[in-house]
Amino acid sequence: MSTVPKSLVRSWYAPTWATALLMPVSFLYRLFIAARHLLYKSGVFTVQDFDVPIVVVGNLTVGGTGKTPLLIHLAKELVAHGYKPGIVSRGYGAKGSYPVRVTPDTEVVRSGDEPLLIARSINVPVVVDPDRVNAVSEILKSDSIDIVLSDDGLQHTRLGRQLEIVVIDGKRGLGNGLLLPAGPLRESPKRLDTVNVVVRHGGVPKPGESSMETSLGTVVNINDGRESTLDSFRQKQCVVITAIADPDRFFQQLSDEGLQFERIEFLDHHYFSFEDLQNYQNSTVLMTEKDAVKCQTLAGQDWWQVRQEVRTDGGVVELVLQAAGGGSVV
Repeated sequence: MSTVPKSLVRSWYAPTWATALLMPVSFLYRLFIAARHLLYKSGVFTVQDFDVPIVVVGNLTVGGTGKTPLLIHLAKELVAHGYKPGIVSRGYGAKGSYPVRVTPDTEVVRSGDEPLLIARSINVPVVVDPDRVNAVSEILKSDSIDIVLSDDGLQHTRLGRQLEIVVIDGKRGLGNGLLLPAGPLRESPKRLDTVNVVVRHGGVPKPGESSMETSLGTVVNINDGRESTLDSFRQKQCVVITAIADPDRFFQQLSDEGLQFERIEFLDHHYFSFEDLQNYQNSTVLMTEKDAVKCQTLAGQDWWQVRQEVRTDGGVVELVLQAAGGGSVV
């Protein structure tokens, strides 16, 4: 659902004629969500629980909130405190049979871009399967894991969980507050009342929310791993190529660093081809880490990925550590 037309995305955050036209479909979607919730609540559908804590890091809106960087940050904190986390993911766009155990050397077409980014960011088991219950079952077969983080999956009700974390974009919020396709919401805003913690990415957190801030860090050459800083790009004319849900935040961060660049945008999760990128082989290109994992064989010599630094406040890390230690969470 992340690869939606930009014109539709714009209507979610600034009303257009499309909003009114799509309202009947949103109403049907709301009925579907309500019926599904009732079937689980009544026991017709069963929830699968596991012997280790499950933490879901998800969102209510379609794409672009920063949940994957937060998940990586939480996984690193768990490792630093002596825990052994495993990570499961949907693997959007991956092709082939499931489940897939993802390593830094896995082909991106088998894993999807976000799981491969996770595997290259932290040395923990990562498993991809659209059915997250199957993914958790797989990751627990042979790995000594004491907590599982699910990248997205808030709406995957069959997966039991001890902790739910929802990430909200501090600038865009919940858009027009409508469900798909008239709005960006996968569930009603009332769902926020039932999760354990809401993390606001950017902006001022509301009472009871945690905060998350991201900043740009080291710049790494995609071909040879050389490291540099954004300062060294201020005097260059760069091309910034993205295939993420909300590239405006990345563009603004680069502008704030004083960089001059041409913007090239593709839809979220787009798999680059040589034809997409051939005109930029001799350019100075900057990308997000998520995009760079899809360009290992396509990148020119002066192509770079910009690492992202994450900071959180408001107790979200402590809550995850509490869940990992077997304590009850609220």
